[in-house]
Amino acid sequence: MHMKLSFFGAAGEVTGSCSLLEVGRSKVLIDCGMHQGDRLADARNRRELPFSVQDLSAVVLTHAHIDHSGRLPLLAKHGLKAPIYATPATCKLAGILLEDSALLQEVDAMRDSVRNARRGLPPIEPLYTPKHVPPVLALLRDLPYGRSYEIAPGISLRFSDAGHILGSASVELSVTEPDGTKKLIVLSADIGPKGMPLLRDPVPPVMEGRKPDLVVLESTYGDRDHRAPEATIEEFAGLLREAMWDKCKVLVPAFAVGRTQTLLYHLRALSDSGRCPRFPVFLDSPMAVKATQLFQHFRKELDEESIRLLSQGDDPMGLNEVTPVASGKDSQALNDRHGAMVIIAASGMCNGGRIMHHLKHNLYKRDVRIIIAGYQAQGTLGRRLVDGADEVRIMGETVVVRAKIHTMGGLSAHAGQTELLSWARTYAPAASGTTPNTKAPLFVLTHGEDKPREALATKLRDTMGVKTQCPQWGGFVEL
Repeated sequence: MHMKLSFFGAAGEVTGSCSLLEVGRSKVLIDCGMHQGDRLADARNRRELPFSVQDLSAVVLTHAHIDHSGRLPLLAKHGLKAPIYATPATCKLAGILLEDSALLQEVDAMRDSVRNARRGLPPIEPLYTPKHVPPVLALLRDLPYGRSYEIAPGISLRFSDAGHILGSASVELSVTEPDGTKKLIVLSADIGPKGMPLLRDPVPPVMEGRKPDLVVLESTYGDRDHRAPEATIEEFAGLLREAMWDKCKVLVPAFAVGRTQTLLYHLRALSDSGRCPRFPVFLDSPMAVKATQLFQHFRKELDEESIRLLSQGDDPMGLNEVTPVASGKDSQALNDRHGAMVIIAASGMCNGGRIMHHLKHNLYKRDVRIIIAGYQAQGTLGRRLVDGADEVRIMGETVVVRAKIHTMGGLSAHAGQTELLSWARTYAPAASGTTPNTKAPLFVLTHGEDKPREALATKLRDTMGVKTQCPQWGGFVEL
């Protein structure tokens, strides 16, 4: 059988990343993420896995975000024995995020079961529970950037820094088929923009003298570029100054890993420079607090400026000036607190977590500002707010929207179209450092809604002359 790569998530959508590589008897799963967003996401998460878990030779985890890691406990439920390879930082972060995800699954199932009981319907079983997380963590094997390691017969893995979140990786898979034929696959996973605070710039995997046969490229923002970071930061400063002068509460939905740390970095820098006044900042996410503390532990993986500040005993995120909110009771108390303040809370798409309670108790107030600083998937509450909804449903109640909604697009942890094309040109037929006249690789676009990835596919064909594919769920490529 030829090498086959199948796509069981993030195909025509941004969430649910999951790909299966089959070479001879070896089967390697790359990511097993949770579908998020619309009301059908839960049904997609609960459908039967389209492969045998017991047959897996290995699992590769590109980074810890739940849309890439969130269904790993389902593999444990089905008896996964194969090792899960990830960078050291991802191994640590995955434990934090999966434990939180399991608790949310349990809480949400209990709430929905009570609602069903009132209607005479059967209870809801959680997708998984906290007991399914330790077996996953026991299977994690850390692999540093740049080290090649055989993870299954005929398949070697090497990670390179993707610059998306702490520990995020692009993947290079060197494949030897049973007949001795060699192939090279590159999977970008989520690529960060250049110059992002705290993190190093992304590094496309490059094998000396070899060009990949297949490149799987993310396309979250395949149809557009972000605003210049400087303009976004100035907008952020202006919003904060206005809110402080008007004594407004500012709510910021943020992913606990990645966006939260970027926001803390900018908040510290703006207040230190005097571009906006100092004000109370509450980090209402125990998970985000733990993740932020890990940045010091993995300081060698940060950018030069952050390493320099930390070596001087200075925290680039100013965590010592931020009030962590540990308990649910303390979180609820913030709803009764008045005056100027910033509350950063998960989740980033407003589809779960403590931000839901803050929105429920504050969206109807005119003296509240909501800053949306990240991607909002179709069907999420965050997307409805960005699209200008007059009222929304939160935890079974209708809430009118009177708060001011601000969208900041320049702080994304995903590369825009121009940077995606720049990353892809590493593998263009004329790229230096590769064998002349080497056949151009096939580009497969995932992790994007159809419009952005079709736009990126057109650009790739027009500027690089390469072939492209945009698979749907269950689609595959054979080499």
